[in-house]
Amino acid sequence: MRLFFIQNSLSWGNRMNDYIVRTLSKSGGIRILASCLPNLTQQVCALQQTAPTVSIAMGRGLAGGALMGALLKPEQRVALKFEGNGPLQKLIIEADSNGAVRGSAGNPAADAEPLNGRWNVAGILGRAGFLTVSKDLGLGREPYRGMVQLRTSEIGDDLAYYLTDSEQVPSAVGLGAVLNEQGQIGQAGGFLVQALPMALDSEIDAVMANIATLPPICELLETGGAEKLLEHLWGGLGYVVLEKHDLFFSCGCFREKVERALMSLGDAALGELLSKDGKAEAKCEFCGQLYEFDRADLEKLRASVQADGQDQDANHQA
Repeated sequence: MRLFFIQNSLSWGNRMNDYIVRTLSKSGGIRILASCLPNLTQQVCALQQTAPTVSIAMGRGLAGGALMGALLKPEQRVALKFEGNGPLQKLIIEADSNGAVRGSAGNPAADAEPLNGRWNVAGILGRAGFLTVSKDLGLGREPYRGMVQLRTSEIGDDLAYYLTDSEQVPSAVGLGAVLNEQGQIGQAGGFLVQALPMALDSEIDAVMANIATLPPICELLETGGAEKLLEHLWGGLGYVVLEKHDLFFSCGCFREKVERALMSLGDAALGELLSKDGKAEAKCEFCGQLYEFDRADLEKLRASVQADGQDQDANHQA
């Protein structure tokens, strides 16, 4: 199965709910997911203060992350890191099976002139780099990690290549994002097609033909949501809707998590912070929340680290 990547550069202004739909062919051989998330994308771009081209990249990335998250089992999470040698530096997307999605850009101000009338996302990401996919399967173990080189530095292309090459599931990904007249995200979303072991060649050929003649993704999303996109992708093939659920921004950062990160620095590093500055600050890369720790806070954290160290020594001696 060949890989397809469909994008567009239209501009639309109406709003609709953010959600994702999972469908399966009646034969059980092909699954297609479609996401629609303009509000979530606009919220993330506002938090990140993204330049226009980064906004488009972010919209495509969030749509792809939502699609990947919908493949997971309950309480599982996925993180996508697109890291290239361009001015964007990196694009990080995290999503879970419940529909929570967040994203951050290494350099939100990166921008580039359009190339051949299209947003130059590949230009700001860079032509050389890697896509790393990390999955927290909720088993209490280290996350599973897979990595592929960036093939075209287009978000959908590289995601489809990862799924086909690393996870051995023939996949096609189409992602779209557009700006409205105010320069904000007007629409964003996309689709994921996967051929399962029971797929019939005739079904695969039919869906591939439908992808090849697909109108602009955001145009379909604007006129009929994810259902309209699915209707075009399936064509005359029979399918069933497995699930439809909301997508929403959720950061998940909190002070205790930052405290654990500071404690992981160790006794010596905390002592150095106390002697030099007597305070510390940490800013969430996703939502921008600032966490401040004064001298008393750092001393308390250091005391906890020292106590843990003493307990470990006692256990070793025993």
